Amino acid sequence: MTEQPEGQRQDAEGADKSPTSVVDLEIYRQSLDPLPVTFHRRELDAILWIYGRMVGEGDWRDYAIDHLKDKAVFSVFKRAGEYPLYRIEKNPKLAAKQGAFAVVATDGRILKRGHDLKQVLKVFDKSLKAHD
Repeated sequence: MTEQPEGQRQDAEGADKSPTSVVDLEIYRQSLDPLPVTFHRRELDAILWIYGRMVGEGDWRDYAIDHLKDKAVFSVFKRAGEYPLYRIEKNPKLAAKQGAFAVVATDGRILKRGHDLKQVLKVFDKSLKAHD
């Protein structure tokens, strides 16, 4: 029997192999392909509450949710197949600066931005109406 440091082993040819470190598979997978940004349950509840109200008023008729690598987007439409009337975006990289949440108009103008989604969604309380 040969003496070798604890934690090392020799293969069949006698070469030393140093111990390997344990890697968390979730962290490893995220480094290869990061998970997309998503809306949390309470955020989605707040958005869908506004969406339901606007559908009831006849202003909105369709929506789409996109989970991208850098942001999550909830787009609302007057008619399917058109450009979105508004986009409600969540961009975590802006959380420490202007706020992670924003409401963006069709032309790209940011109507409201902030840290609290419910406050940002109040922009729709001012009865924003889409111009046909």
